[in-house]
Amino acid sequence: MADTPLNPALFRDDAIAEDTAKLNQAMIALMTPLPEWWNVGAQVTRDGRRSGRGPFPPPVFSDRAEVRTITGRDGNEIPLRVVRPKDGGTRGIYLHIHGGGWVLGAADLQDPMLEQIADGTGLTVASVDYRLAPEHPYPAGPDDCESAAAWLAQNGKAAFGTDVMTVGGESAGGHLSAVTILRMRDRYGIAFRGANLVYGVYDLSMTPSQRQFGNTRLVLRTIDMQQFYNAFLPAQRDRQVPDISPLYADLKGLCPALFTVGTKDALLDDTLFMYTRWIAAGNEADLAVYPGGAHGFTLFPNRQYDEALARGNAFLRAVTG
Repeated sequence: MADTPLNPALFRDDAIAEDTAKLNQAMIALMTPLPEWWNVGAQVTRDGRRSGRGPFPPPVFSDRAEVRTITGRDGNEIPLRVVRPKDGGTRGIYLHIHGGGWVLGAADLQDPMLEQIADGTGLTVASVDYRLAPEHPYPAGPDDCESAAAWLAQNGKAAFGTDVMTVGGESAGGHLSAVTILRMRDRYGIAFRGANLVYGVYDLSMTPSQRQFGNTRLVLRTIDMQQFYNAFLPAQRDRQVPDISPLYADLKGLCPALFTVGTKDALLDDTLFMYTRWIAAGNEADLAVYPGGAHGFTLFPNRQYDEALARGNAFLRAVTG
């Protein structure tokens, strides 16, 4: 895997394609009048997303998806939404962890993407429905992701015919993927083959780009991050603990990773910093920067989504080949 040098031209406004700029303006117009989830309640907002009300496309549910329920470390039930490659074979497992600020997402809200990953990589995708904040604050969500990874490591061969494991996710799912990688290394001595980390958050004490983003409602604002963190970590004072902010962890001995982010994302620094620390720790990594890409750009049909999906799938094929 080749290291990717940062090109200053990627970050200039004149590098932003017209279709990307139009998508960003449409997202701002769509999201600006919406009520804040912390005012109307997390469950009301979740119900709205599930019924297609809000900024994201209405969910399309796969008739190929199956649900396998495992037991978590607290004795709780954890559903895994499983999508197998359409050709019936599998070359490995992709543990997918959804986004939504640890508060709003669900494993079944991105079935078309899960199908595209399964079919484009030949991997069986298992997306974990971890417990959500504020009802279940830290460490419930990370514990569920760890439980899913540990179960797959022990049972993947019997359940899916393979013990080759990769991991990845978007936004809060990128964060939980990084935490899961570290926990699996430190608690089980198990390494993933690769990690597909898409605009993740890695410093919950807030990087400069998070603090400076401001109030433009391009999916994720500074106040949104503050509210998500307060829901996820209501009693946590030190947010630089490595299990909370993996940017501060010992990153030695980790798997190859692909870091993906857009230049108009409030979490831009998180990816740039984490990628740099990943490389500095002696790990392999690649960096994909999309000019003008906003937070969540892979959740909307657009050219950059197609490019990011293709690059992510190619990465997963390479690390499992």
